[in-house]
Amino acid sequence: MSLLTSKLFSGTMGGVIALGLAMGAQAQTVPLSAQETDPNVMGWMQGFPPPPDKIITQPDSDYFSFPRLRWSVCHLREFLPTEEISRGIGAPVPLSYPSPSDFAELRSQIDALTFTPQNSDSLMTWEQSLFANYTDGMLIMHRGEVVYERYFGCLEEEGKHAIMSMTKSFTGLLAEIMVAEGLLDDGALVREVVPEIGDSAFASATVRQVMDMTTGVKYSEDYADPNADIWLYSAAASPLPKPADYEGPNGYWEYLQQVEGEGKHGAEFHYKTINSDMLGWIISRVSGKSVTELASDRLWRRMGVEQDAYQTVDGKGVPFAGGGITAGLRDLGRLGQLMLNEGRLNGQRLFPAKVVEKIRAGGDRSKFGEGFPTFGAGSYISQWWVLHNDHGAYAARGVHGQTIYVDPTAEMVLVRLASFPQAQNGFIDPTSLPAYQAVAEYLMVR
Repeated sequence: MSLLTSKLFSGTMGGVIALGLAMGAQAQTVPLSAQETDPNVMGWMQGFPPPPDKIITQPDSDYFSFPRLRWSVCHLREFLPTEEISRGIGAPVPLSYPSPSDFAELRSQIDALTFTPQNSDSLMTWEQSLFANYTDGMLIMHRGEVVYERYFGCLEEEGKHAIMSMTKSFTGLLAEIMVAEGLLDDGALVREVVPEIGDSAFASATVRQVMDMTTGVKYSEDYADPNADIWLYSAAASPLPKPADYEGPNGYWEYLQQVEGEGKHGAEFHYKTINSDMLGWIISRVSGKSVTELASDRLWRRMGVEQDAYQTVDGKGVPFAGGGITAGLRDLGRLGQLMLNEGRLNGQRLFPAKVVEKIRAGGDRSKFGEGFPTFGAGSYISQWWVLHNDHGAYAARGVHGQTIYVDPTAEMVLVRLASFPQAQNGFIDPTSLPAYQAVAEYLMVR
């Protein structure tokens, strides 16, 4: 890949995620530990000015390569243009906490919990798993009360963190709300909602197929191939100036207009980010609002959150609906609690209960395939991952270890923000999913 192409795709959030995936796939050595790569230990961007070898910039630095990403996940707004997801100007609604002594005791007990990781015979403690997974922030709520909260690395309680593909679950939730309220017909063809899609393969897919990622569209994420679609998509979306000889699409939506077909719509689940951006276009067209405005109006302004969130945009100002949000740990906990409460929060109903009922029920498991062995025999619906385990858990998930994990049986919401060296969650699930189950079981009997 040329330096010019590298700079083009690194100028968009999708590009930096792709770069992280590519570098993770090529990694041959055991990475430094979480403690060794703590940004405060590494000294990234410290000093006035920082030493030359400690400066992280855009586009002249691979700012999302490990270990730089451990600083960059908390500073995306310094690299990329963004739009705000406004919380408005009202006071936040405080979260509920136990007494300081009870809170400290809960932390001690949870940190000491043990579990067995997937494909292992050795026990691991909860606290060990936090470092093994390069955790930057962990919040656990039980029955609406915060019972565990810790910050590491670049993240502090007033800070914000990139949530990567958890953004997709925001987009899917907004779409599902519109469906439940009769504003969006999920059986409509994409071309009926967005005529500008033209002859793209998306044109003949239904809105529901886009929501559930069962479209038959061609989109390669082979990071070893310099001509793979992921690089073309990222170059199109880059907000950096295009070179004089660039002849490709400009922006997310122009790219979507030229997507070719591959397979049959509705036949199988294929995790492809372009579905999320197509869905973002759909809900923006129907509502007359950008996805950032929708997220603010339907969620952030009404949830009593503490901080504005923000979302990266392409060169035309279109928000990245598949991975561009940065938000605070506690506010993501509030979103998880809203899901657990089936659309109610702080004594108010924000959307119909059937929105969450639809997501909790899951998608067609026969279409899920075997591409996510560490996740198990789950399903995918409305841009949410459903585990179909004994607790009925479901989750929003993003690369490098981001998750909102909702366990209805345990009445638990867990939010983990992280900067794991490798992007794919398949590397982190073996020490994450059993840990979540262990803390859920502990909370059910405490």
